[in-house]
Amino acid sequence: MIILINAYHCKLIIVHSFQVQFAYWITIAGIDGNNKVGSSSIVLSGGYVDDEDMGDVIIYTGHGGNPNGGKQVADQSWDSRGNKALIISELHGLPVRVTRGANHKSIYSPKVGYQYDGLYFVTSHFEEIGKDGYTICRYRLEKERSIVQNNDFNNETKRQQTTILRIVRDSKISRKVKELYGYSCQICNFTIAVKSVMYAEGAHIKPLGIPHNGRDKLDNLLCLCPNHHVMLDKGAFAIADDLTLIGIPGSLKMQPSHILERDNLAYHRSHVFINHE
Repeated sequence: MIILINAYHCKLIIVHSFQVQFAYWITIAGIDGNNKVGSSSIVLSGGYVDDEDMGDVIIYTGHGGNPNGGKQVADQSWDSRGNKALIISELHGLPVRVTRGANHKSIYSPKVGYQYDGLYFVTSHFEEIGKDGYTICRYRLEKERSIVQNNDFNNETKRQQTTILRIVRDSKISRKVKELYGYSCQICNFTIAVKSVMYAEGAHIKPLGIPHNGRDKLDNLLCLCPNHHVMLDKGAFAIADDLTLIGIPGSLKMQPSHILERDNLAYHRSHVFINHE
């Protein structure tokens, strides 16, 4: 009983430390992260008049041009460390912890101090002229509710019904296949880069979940651009056992260490591919 109480109090101390001390440490900039690994957290502290808070959806203003937390006096830059970090989080599908402070004027903010409010995903970024007349970087963040990431290579990704139509997973095994090909599509060899942040998608040959029950393993994954990912999922083309493409010209580019399970290719040809001549 004593051990349970002590463990409980330790948990409270950890939460308090994160919500107050950690939030205080990043309050000035608002964004914790850098232009290499992305952003792990942001704080809504009332420093930017353009922030919009709808609870589960936040339109967040980037960092810069507001040195004293008052009126915007200069344009913001996408090359700023925090702003670049949020782009990385968006393109790589990384969650961002959101903390609200009492100075952030919102019905979702605490009356005093800081309150940790969960994980959000950056779903888009754009720029516009802010209320003070300067260019600002903007991000749409949506609260994590139905996406359960799975980093166990041998178990399928859990799913729930959601209004989001397309979810791009970034599990450890998905990142591995993208890094193996340098974020270049295995079909067209094209690499997408936004402010030098590379982007590609991990595409499953045999789809995950019911009724296909494909597995999130390297032998069932390809590194593709968004166009070819959608075409694969929709059955616009298939892959022969010799890695030539069926339905579109070309062949699959492979690294020697990346061995595909031929049964997955056969399943896709039989059950997914519909673009027959």
